[in-house]
Amino acid sequence: MAKDLNTTGRWLKRLTQGLATEPQDRQQLLGVLREAGERGVLDSDALTMLEGVLGVADLQVRDIMVPRGQMVVVRRSTPAAQILAVVVESGHSRYPVMDEDRDDIVGILMAKDLLRLSANSAQRFDIREYMRPAQFVPESKRLNVLLKEFRRNRNHMAIVVDEYGGVSGLVTIEDVIEQIVGEIDDEFDVEDIENIHRDGERKFTVRGVTRIDEFNGYFGAQLSEEQGFDTIAGLLMKQLGRLPRRGETAAIDGFEFQVMRVDRGRIDALRVVAPRDVPPQSQAAGGGS
Repeated sequence: MAKDLNTTGRWLKRLTQGLATEPQDRQQLLGVLREAGERGVLDSDALTMLEGVLGVADLQVRDIMVPRGQMVVVRRSTPAAQILAVVVESGHSRYPVMDEDRDDIVGILMAKDLLRLSANSAQRFDIREYMRPAQFVPESKRLNVLLKEFRRNRNHMAIVVDEYGGVSGLVTIEDVIEQIVGEIDDEFDVEDIENIHRDGERKFTVRGVTRIDEFNGYFGAQLSEEQGFDTIAGLLMKQLGRLPRRGETAAIDGFEFQVMRVDRGRIDALRVVAPRDVPPQSQAAGGGS
């Protein structure tokens, strides 16, 4: 990641040195970069990353954090076998360790450290021997500052606290980097091959680019297409009056929408709970955007 940021800095220096007059603000600089992209001086991926680098300075931790209600945590008193089951089921690499009080995070447990445990071992398990110190950051911290702290302290996760010291969520270095390079899929991410994917009874994952008419056709719904928006993401933004944060929810015509992923100022994926069961579709919803 350091190499990418250093390369980005050299690109910016080269571009600005070649200008007759230097950009006076960030918007002018973005205009120069986009013009360079149109002329082929920068490829689309490089331009996207440069825009991301400039954008992180405008974002705060609260804009990208995983809300408290979606945190996967383990309790300090949980037996080793149950912790291993949580790790296998969730597939995360790091877990906040919580005391009896949900606002009392006492450390971070890394999944790889549990490799020292033998599945059939009868040894006494003391989670304190496996925990690492937790880093705490305020909701208002700027992402560019947080990224510097992550790199300097070699941390990959921080616990987010509100103004009263209560836990409001968590943020990882991957969350910050994704604001620069875009969504990073791993072996636990499901490839977006369908606009609408059934997860269970009445539960679905819906891509933000899904057209409203496609959504209505799939669910037998009647969401309005007369508000100047064509997609489900646009309809939800209209409902909330702004770009929502990950984890935020809204109800529209009996459907419950929860924002699962926000990427580069757009809603990328939603969890949808339908008001009634939806019969299996004879033909899958379209996969194009």
